[in-house]
Amino acid sequence: MALRKSQQSLRNWTKQKWRTKSGKKSSKTGERYLPDAAIKSLSAAEYAAGTKRKRKAKARGKTRAKYTDAERRAFLRASGKSPSKRKRKTKK
Repeated sequence: MALRKSQQSLRNWTKQKWRTKSGKKSSKTGERYLPDAAIKSLSAAEYAAGTKRKRKAKARGKTRAKYTDAERRAFLRASGKSPSKRKRKTKK
């Protein structure tokens, strides 16, 4: 039986090699946990900015932090998807 598009997307997502740049647990280091291809495509400064955001959220007791724009683009490229060109709605 053929998989639906969402099922195939989930299968592809789980087949990616996910890790931190240091190879240690994200819960211990506060680093971003990303696909290997995304980590390789980010510059050191871009990865550091994401890690800083993650650690700041962790210090506030959060388990998740929003991706930076660079991380989002790298993640989408690693996933084989193109980044959305649509503009986000801003709160007034």
